[in-house]
Amino acid sequence: MAERVLRFGMIGLGQAGGGMLASMTKNPRVRVTAASDVRRAALDRFASEFGGETYLDVEDLCRSPNVDAVYIGTPHQFHAAHAIAAATNGKHVLLEKPMALTIEDCDAMISAADRSGTRLLVGRGSHGFDPAVLRMREIVRGGELGRLGMLNTWRFGDFLYRPRTPAELDTSQGGGVMFNQGPHQIDLIRVIGGGMLRSVRAMTGNWDPERSTEGSYTAFLQFTDGAAATMAYSGYDHFDSDELHYWIGTYGDPSEPSHGSARRELRAAAIKDEAAVKASRGYGGAQPRQSAGVRPEAPHQIHWGITIVSCERGDLRQSQDGIYIYDDNGKREVPIPGGAAADVVDELYEAVVTDRPPLRDGRWEKATLEVCLAVLQSGRERREIDLSHQVPLNE
Repeated sequence: MAERVLRFGMIGLGQAGGGMLASMTKNPRVRVTAASDVRRAALDRFASEFGGETYLDVEDLCRSPNVDAVYIGTPHQFHAAHAIAAATNGKHVLLEKPMALTIEDCDAMISAADRSGTRLLVGRGSHGFDPAVLRMREIVRGGELGRLGMLNTWRFGDFLYRPRTPAELDTSQGGGVMFNQGPHQIDLIRVIGGGMLRSVRAMTGNWDPERSTEGSYTAFLQFTDGAAATMAYSGYDHFDSDELHYWIGTYGDPSEPSHGSARRELRAAAIKDEAAVKASRGYGGAQPRQSAGVRPEAPHQIHWGITIVSCERGDLRQSQDGIYIYDDNGKREVPIPGGAAADVVDELYEAVVTDRPPLRDGRWEKATLEVCLAVLQSGRERREIDLSHQVPLNE
């Protein structure tokens, strides 16, 4: 019997959507049959390349009988409305991070999926599900190094100085590093530590009046079992944490020092309309840019900065091609075959076709968003924030 093909509609054809399209065309289990975007040029190119249906209105796409599931890569402030529209019309949902901007929106999205019997997966590119992170989780849970004591993770890069839309520099609309980059680190911490965080104490940094949103944060997180974690992030394009990761870039390719280069390029170009520049680099734009993503042929493991996991009888750190274990016997490496993470499209496919529970479902990512919101609240109020929506990993 032929394997079922899942028909996808693309909601949003920007850089992320273009990257997802490239990935989906290589997956024999799915077929892209429709797309929606506000840019007619992007839709025209999609129609030419894929011969699929095109829509300016998301609701119209969600009503198409030729779509089984949707990918949502629209700006963060629209995630909830678009996911609810899809679920209400019986479509399964694969959603970019963050899930939404409020806990109430997350609840509404989960309820819509539950009522319609559809699947909701969030965090297509979350580095919390990288192979090295999942392997560290296995080692910790296996108990060979004793009980988890603490976990520390750091990431420094140029996020704030790439061309941005006004919304991406407005925290109230999901801008800044917390909503965009925080889920990577939070998922990583929660996956390795079991998911059940108790509280957050944090500070955020807003250091550039011309880009007035959070560009950095530092947070202390405590698990319900007493283990602790710290996470630090800076998107101000000075130090690059690849320097501490063997000069290997996020997606496994060799990296080179380029401190401040994104700032200099932005200044040299004298960009007056960053949104237009960003749009031009999306799918169907004048200067399309391949969305960052995992290549199977990448020479090394993908990563998200530096992570050190400390247990009673040893420490763990990601190597170039696996995991280093430091214990009483010295240092050894546990290799990880291949560099690519499991395809989230396959995860959705298995959830829909075989009823396998997905790892990154709506309840998991609602809990991750709760931590994002707690970091922002703690930074404003200068106090520890208790958490109440945490859940374990769905296994």
